[in-house]
Amino acid sequence: MTKKVAIVTGAAKGIGMAITKRFVKEGYTVVAVDVDGEAGERLVALLGDHAVQYVNANVTREGDVHQLFTSTLNNYGVIDVVVNNAGIIRDGVIWKQTLDDFNAVIDVNLKGVWLMCREAATVMRSQKAGRIVNISSRAWLGNPGQSNYSASKAGVVALTRVLALELGRYNVMVNAVAPGLIDTPLTTALSDDVREKLIQAQPTKSMGSPDDVANAVFFLACDSTGFITGQTLYVDGGKSIGAGI
Repeated sequence: MTKKVAIVTGAAKGIGMAITKRFVKEGYTVVAVDVDGEAGERLVALLGDHAVQYVNANVTREGDVHQLFTSTLNNYGVIDVVVNNAGIIRDGVIWKQTLDDFNAVIDVNLKGVWLMCREAATVMRSQKAGRIVNISSRAWLGNPGQSNYSASKAGVVALTRVLALELGRYNVMVNAVAPGLIDTPLTTALSDDVREKLIQAQPTKSMGSPDDVANAVFFLACDSTGFITGQTLYVDGGKSIGAGI
């Protein structure tokens, strides 16, 4: 059998690495996209160049994204799954945020996803098959200090819904995963006091792991979930239902 092919952005660290590992475990060839070349090389060394092809590309650049899809099709002939995980944060209450902070976050988190989805839609519509999974965030519901980030992730949810409507007739399913408090280097860098307050605000009184997110992504990418589209799956320990302190 020909191995299935998945493109994963922001693939070299954290949640992206967990997603990449999960697809490799399931027998996929993964085109791992990241702007961090050293991390990308470490990922290939860890998982093997038979399973992972690293591509240094910036999802905010139209030319980079187009070349990514062109080269992937030339190499493998098909793109079965696209996972849009690349994202950044520039937190701060709105009166302290700069226009550069806003533009940078929207550029990567929303425009980058849109560019990736446009190329994926073109390919998958032609194939009459495919799965797109966009990584949003529970923060799209609103988080103090994240007006730029929350807005970008709300845009991802809306984009996901629109593409589900546009691509459903072509057997292309488009869904989003919205992580909450996940144990990543970002949360590790928080002070013990802040981290504990965030944990206690969770109904589960715990953080999730990158593997929790990866499992949700793979579920939505499976052939067996061919009647699920336009949905946002929360991986947040129940925080999205309104629990708090």
